[in-house]
Amino acid sequence: MFDIDFYMRVYEFQKKINKGEKFTKEFLLNKFEEMRNKNPVIYNIETTNACNMKCKMCPRTTMMTRSVESLDKETFIKIVDQIKPFTKDNWKKWEEFCQKTYNIGKDDMSENHFFLYIIPKVIQLHGYGDPLLDPNMGEFVRILTQKGFSSYFSCNPANINIKKTIEMFESGLSYIKYSIESVDDETHKSIRGKASNFTESYKRILELLDIKKKKGYKTTIIITMLDLNKPNQKEEYAKLKKAFEGKDVYIYMKSEDQQWYRKDFHGTNSIHWSEICKHPWMSMTIKSNAEVVMCMEDYNNEIVLGDAKKETLYDIWNGPKYERFRKDHFDLTPGLKCTERCDMKMIGEFLNTNKSGKR
Repeated sequence: MFDIDFYMRVYEFQKKINKGEKFTKEFLLNKFEEMRNKNPVIYNIETTNACNMKCKMCPRTTMMTRSVESLDKETFIKIVDQIKPFTKDNWKKWEEFCQKTYNIGKDDMSENHFFLYIIPKVIQLHGYGDPLLDPNMGEFVRILTQKGFSSYFSCNPANINIKKTIEMFESGLSYIKYSIESVDDETHKSIRGKASNFTESYKRILELLDIKKKKGYKTTIIITMLDLNKPNQKEEYAKLKKAFEGKDVYIYMKSEDQQWYRKDFHGTNSIHWSEICKHPWMSMTIKSNAEVVMCMEDYNNEIVLGDAKKETLYDIWNGPKYERFRKDHFDLTPGLKCTERCDMKMIGEFLNTNKSGKR
């Protein structure tokens, strides 16, 4: 989830900024503070950072150094008890905003539809690990369902366990995303690592689709392929779409989230990655050790803003560390991951671009 009210409020300022209108830092800093919700909204809860894949495009493979940990059930419940789902009125207003602003209908199927219509209403249960390796995932999904939240996570289909997945379906899992990079096993292994595959993963997904149909489970199965700027990328995606043709899946090509460390920086088709970063004001991320960090892209927990085991989310969200972090986005503070190792634009870049160390 993210704070859809803040997103809508700040959009008018974003349009003016994009058109070249100038604002002082003090004015926008105060405006952003006025517009943000004082009650935190959770973007994602990384229940575990355990993973058996070696994905060549993932920071976990090449840059993550933190210990492998999993969130305990007591802390998970404590976190969820402090947040609320959006009301139907909130959501209706948001859908109208999306259709008017982006001309994307609620029944579309695309990368940007996924970001606008699914991500805002779900608690994401992944980070830099595979949720299928978390033995508590079925229970976590059930807890969210009982609290009125939609749930979602992305995972590696090679780790599918049919019995455990059915448990998640029965617990009310709203969406599950399987990342597939090729219909050829060797190509898939070259991208995701030796533990990955397509052939066996495909069989298991088809089995789940069959069970889902027979049992009437409501979970939406999502299939994505990352746009890794490969020479045969379009052909690979066409083969993947063909494999799932006529199947009850939500399928789309996904832009690569972070490319700052890539030699072949190839841009994005994502609305999310094309607009200014709003995370310091609209969402909170909680990692597998219960640390509250700047956002889901903080793979090594470099900017820790609180501890969900020891503090309330409200106190963290409205505390001095978050206040400083929000100012950092205006000041383009040197040395921060946000300033130097992220593709998203910070608000400060539109106030004084000479200080930016980014592209």
